[in-house]
Amino acid sequence: MNKLAYIKFSKSQLEKIGYTVVYLSKNIPQLSKTKLLKLLYILDEISIKKSGIPFLNLKYKVWKFGPVSEELFIDLSSEPKLLEDYIEKNNEEGVNFIIPIVDFNDDEFSDNDIELMDFVIEKFGNKSAKELISYTHRTNAPWYNTAKENDVLELLENEVINNTEYLINMEQLIAHDYRKRAIYSDFIESN
Repeated sequence: MNKLAYIKFSKSQLEKIGYTVVYLSKNIPQLSKTKLLKLLYILDEISIKKSGIPFLNLKYKVWKFGPVSEELFIDLSSEPKLLEDYIEKNNEEGVNFIIPIVDFNDDEFSDNDIELMDFVIEKFGNKSAKELISYTHRTNAPWYNTAKENDVLELLENEVINNTEYLINMEQLIAHDYRKRAIYSDFIESN
């Protein structure tokens, strides 16, 4: 099966995701699946706040451990198919660590993209997965707001449920900024 056939990523988006994962895993020792998923979300969040343009433009659902790109979670939970050209997993004591199998290629990245990845590595790279989950669960963060608006916050926090189908509206990050909202809206419509 064509790996793009079962997913809604364009070739260039998949390359950017793959090389982002390579960059992060080369620069963060023992990068676990959960930590990686949080860092990808944080890249999108910070990028939208900064410019109105998502870094990877992934769709995130409200799950117990925070915002999750379901497609990447599924891919990283088994033998990677989407990311098989970029990474492999190394299971150590029940934890899957992400291992890059190719060198980083910056063709899909601007200088600002590299700076943003470096910023996220510097600020969040030494945090544990648990600390990153707390960060994404903070009050008034998109995960928190979406869970609360849909009456699932307590269910998730009390582990009554593990996941939902609710998509996080990332535009709420820039609700106060008309110019960035317009940029975001134009980007989403064109992609």
